Amino acid sequence: MNRVRNQLGLYQIPKTPYLETEPVTVAVLDSGIDMKHPDLEGKILEFQDFVTGRNVPHDDYGHGTHVCGCIAGSGKISEGIYSGIAQNTRLIVGKILDKKGDGNVEKMVQAMQWILEIKNTYNIRVLNISIGTGNGYEKKEYDEIRELFNEAWYQGIMIICAAGNSGPANGSISMLGMNRNIITVGCHEGWESYRFDHPCQTYSGRGEISDIYRKPDIVAPGTEIISCKAAPYRGKTILDKYYCKKSGTSMATAIVSGCCALFFEKNPVESNEYCKRRLLQTARNLGEAWNKQGYGMVDPIAMLPS
Repeated sequence: MNRVRNQLGLYQIPKTPYLETEPVTVAVLDSGIDMKHPDLEGKILEFQDFVTGRNVPHDDYGHGTHVCGCIAGSGKISEGIYSGIAQNTRLIVGKILDKKGDGNVEKMVQAMQWILEIKNTYNIRVLNISIGTGNGYEKKEYDEIRELFNEAWYQGIMIICAAGNSGPANGSISMLGMNRNIITVGCHEGWESYRFDHPCQTYSGRGEISDIYRKPDIVAPGTEIISCKAAPYRGKTILDKYYCKKSGTSMATAIVSGCCALFFEKNPVESNEYCKRRLLQTARNLGEAWNKQGYGMVDPIAMLPS
């Protein structure tokens, strides 16, 4: 896939689809999705707006559309140049962020309950949460979300969550990522870091060395990732009109979710626990501190069993 080369700078995943059964379904909790974008046409199985209650899929902030494009964009409008990691993937999208990119715990709880209700209907295998949390959350609120995350994990959903962009201080991982049953993703550009003035790893959330759970679990590129732009489509070129660049652990998280979707495409009967082991044990060690890189850089080729 051309997109893997653009984003990871290291690997070229074969374009031939691995599918032997139904496409994998990935749930995305974010700011929504632009259903009219050509690269996302036919991808959306169900949409729920927990902010305004609108029934039609939409994205008034743009973050969710970019994330969905990273995971599953077809690359149709760019002739495959800016396709997503797992192009056959279908999407379930819950809008929990408003037009300013803000959200709250209540909406997150509602969305997680919804995901659990429809999980079996759509065979959801991966849940992407490319959002972070700031300060001010009460322990009771966190405990409720943590219980829902744990239930989703025990029901077989692979949960991928952003480390957040509050680094590089120790203990700056997003609260949502501090859970044993979640794959927490940080940013790192590997040997291509020199290409960027402000690479994502300089502000990617880092774990606390003394924490019981060592976080993040893994890293992926997240600097100036090109993906789908939400309407209005304006620009003189195809790139400007339909695509935009965004940076952060949100993009890195979407890349890892796409890699997990590829895993389940090829291995539809395998568990989320086995996918987690493959993901982490095949990661490429970058030689960084654990609380910065976790197990290392995601390696989409190595994690897919032959």
